[in-house]
Amino acid sequence: MSNRAWPVGMVVRGDGVDLAVHEKGEPGHPTVLLVHGYPDTHVVWDGVADLLADRHRVVVYDVRGAGASTRPAGTAAYRLERLAADLRAVADAVSPSAPVHLVGHDWGAIQSWEAVCTTPGRFATFTSISGPCLDHVAHWTRRGARHPGALLRQGLRSWYAGFFQTPLLPELSWRTGAAARLLARAEGLPGGGHFGPTLRADAAAGVALYRANMPDRLLRPRDRRTDVPVQLVVPDRDRFVTPPMAGSAGAFAPHLWTRRVPAGHWAPVTHPEPIARLIAEHVAGGPRPRAAGEFDGRLAVVTGAGAGVGGAAALAFAARGARVIAADPDLDAAARTAELATLLGPRAHAYPVDVADAGRMEGFAAAVRADHGTPDLVVDGAGVLGARLFGAQMAERGSGHVVAVAPAAVAAPLRAGLSGSGVGVTLVRPGAVDAATPDRTERIAERIVAAVRTGRATVPGPRAVRLPGRVRVPR
Repeated sequence: MSNRAWPVGMVVRGDGVDLAVHEKGEPGHPTVLLVHGYPDTHVVWDGVADLLADRHRVVVYDVRGAGASTRPAGTAAYRLERLAADLRAVADAVSPSAPVHLVGHDWGAIQSWEAVCTTPGRFATFTSISGPCLDHVAHWTRRGARHPGALLRQGLRSWYAGFFQTPLLPELSWRTGAAARLLARAEGLPGGGHFGPTLRADAAAGVALYRANMPDRLLRPRDRRTDVPVQLVVPDRDRFVTPPMAGSAGAFAPHLWTRRVPAGHWAPVTHPEPIARLIAEHVAGGPRPRAAGEFDGRLAVVTGAGAGVGGAAALAFAARGARVIAADPDLDAAARTAELATLLGPRAHAYPVDVADAGRMEGFAAAVRADHGTPDLVVDGAGVLGARLFGAQMAERGSGHVVAVAPAAVAAPLRAGLSGSGVGVTLVRPGAVDAATPDRTERIAERIVAAVRTGRATVPGPRAVRLPGRVRVPR
């Protein structure tokens, strides 16, 4: 984190407040407006802005109550309507004749949702990072009876939102510095955190964000929809926002696609390079998965992907927008599948893997998590070891789906171990181990896709599921 000072900027009059605005880059480039969250200032964007400034005009500002902007008194001053009015005032000041590309993190994303849903014409694109629309969350919560486990896990992660409704204690915890130290340590933020000298006052004032908006929007949600192209960036290790809640926007933004990053909540600070790259790609209009891809942005790991059912499943998920990890003992075969998958959807990757070697499989699972994040779905064409290893990762996050090609007796412990974790399990009953004909492998792959879509527990399949035998990684 550079924490380098921004060039002297301007003061924009928002909805009754003065907003400190700064910019980098050349005026002729696309304007990217970055909105910070709580309890940050514009400094949270330093690393990302430095990477974007060569080809973009980057604009940041301190939102009301933070940094050098006005810190109004009273809870009502922090309602979303007023925050969105501030945001529009900044957009009008820096780009009066053209829409801007909007990026929000945390509460910056929450208020950005309000803006893109109420005045969509001011925004060319929107990238949301770790900050869902509160109205979308309210509707998702009311549907929670279908997925009580996901709702419970999110509730446990959102404990602080209830704490912030209590009088005096939240402000006291910030003003003493205890909350900041705990947060920086828990998140592993470099140098004790990127927070500026105004943190204590900013955080104490910003508690009003929760009091002004949480009860109102969660109890009386508005209809918030947008046709603005939306990129939903979901950090895999976010301690506060679970992927199911982040994905609540899907029903309200038809031009939405999801990207995962292997990072925590403060991804703009800890992982500025991938965040900047994703923003730049979205601003440029691509690369995007197929518009109709039902698995857009999801990470799919397929073992035995070099041929047969595994290869067909990898291509089926890629064609629907999934990012595929193709694993096979034959690296050349896995690479061919990955090449085909990349032609159908997002870029795919190939790995050699020995499913008979538990140590190597554990290393493979760890490498995938470090390089690409926790998978969203796994097709284990060689038993249950891969399903178990990746299933544990998904259970830790609280969402995902595993498909195991194995006898029921072998898969039963897997299903029992993941029960109640939020991870779905589908069993594909293997028939003969001889190679299936191409039409049969494709039919089984399509049934696997349908099972993941619907949560079906079993896929009967024809008697031609191809299973690899004992395999070894080339040394």
